[in-house]
Amino acid sequence: MWKIPLCDLHFGPEETEAAARVVASGWLTMGERTQAFERALGEAFGTTGVLAMTNCTAALHLAYLAVGVGPGDEVICPSLTFVATANAALTTGADVVLADVTGPDDLTIDPADVERKITPRTKAITVVHYAGYPCDMDAILAIAERHGIAVIEDAAHAPLATWKGRALGTIGDVGCYSFFSNKNLSTGEGGAIAARTDELRQRLKLMRSHGMTTLTLDRHKGHAFSYDVVLAGQNYRIDEIRSAIGLVQLGRLAEGNRMRRVVVSRYRERLAAIGRVGIPFRDFEARGVGESAYHIMPVLLPEGAPREAVMAAMKARGIQTSVHYPPIHAFSFHGATNRVRRSDLDRTDALAPRELTLPLYPRMTEAQVDEVCAALEASLGEVFPGVNEARP
Repeated sequence: MWKIPLCDLHFGPEETEAAARVVASGWLTMGERTQAFERALGEAFGTTGVLAMTNCTAALHLAYLAVGVGPGDEVICPSLTFVATANAALTTGADVVLADVTGPDDLTIDPADVERKITPRTKAITVVHYAGYPCDMDAILAIAERHGIAVIEDAAHAPLATWKGRALGTIGDVGCYSFFSNKNLSTGEGGAIAARTDELRQRLKLMRSHGMTTLTLDRHKGHAFSYDVVLAGQNYRIDEIRSAIGLVQLGRLAEGNRMRRVVVSRYRERLAAIGRVGIPFRDFEARGVGESAYHIMPVLLPEGAPREAVMAAMKARGIQTSVHYPPIHAFSFHGATNRVRRSDLDRTDALAPRELTLPLYPRMTEAQVDEVCAALEASLGEVFPGVNEARP
């Protein structure tokens, strides 16, 4: 359907063979391949505290529970994120306080707004490394230390991205990763969680599998004959097929991120010529604070431009686009419930309606980038006359 899709998952014969070997082994639930995947993730992220999960939402839920979030508590997170960041906190019984973005050049959470919204009930700050770019973790950690609250990293967009040499997801108390179909590392569904301390990791490990002291694999191999249950856990286990695919995908991740950076550089060059189109994070590399995973390519349409009409015009030209994200406070449930506090989100309210996500994937060519940018310019001129008369 699409001449240029939003993302293009690259699965080769290696992933097929890895999955087939699992099926042939006769052991499909969490086992040795998952253990190997966790070790490899830990080596890649520079930590021993990584556990594979069934998805990132499950990881977020366990992260909140592990740091003690529950009824009566508040969690601060950005409104410009996928709704799971907030929903996972709400399912613990806690309330959510939404924070603003930094600005048009940086769509990550604003540390100053976080601190303004801390109350005696605040239990955790959840940052989102939007589009694969790191939040200001120095500022966030300093705020958390002053107030004695936990830091959760939603690193769904950011595998192998860094802040001052440290892998995103390993800087706060707990970090959460997504391996969904459109992610830099994909297993279809899947995710991982990283803990800062061994104590947290052990708690998360128990919570991931019903609070049981031994795993099914241990009993299958005769290493244990029974188990105890020491807390009320969940079944958030990943399976061997996805872990096997994840191991192959992990081997492609660093090069894929490098290729994404090349594509983003080309985008920035071409987009600079389009009138009044904002390019968030365009000066990120010049700041010298870390490395991005370049997960998505967000742009900001001119003020007043009809986004849906632009997307329809792009679709007519065979170009798939998306929105990252409708802000959480705009959803029916979150806008109506008194469990979500949504005040003073002026920058989010101004920028979110302008955000448009363009295609981005490692094997995207310069010619494809040029075609997307030409289509965007033409689409804007078609549905928003006069847009190209003014330049940024």
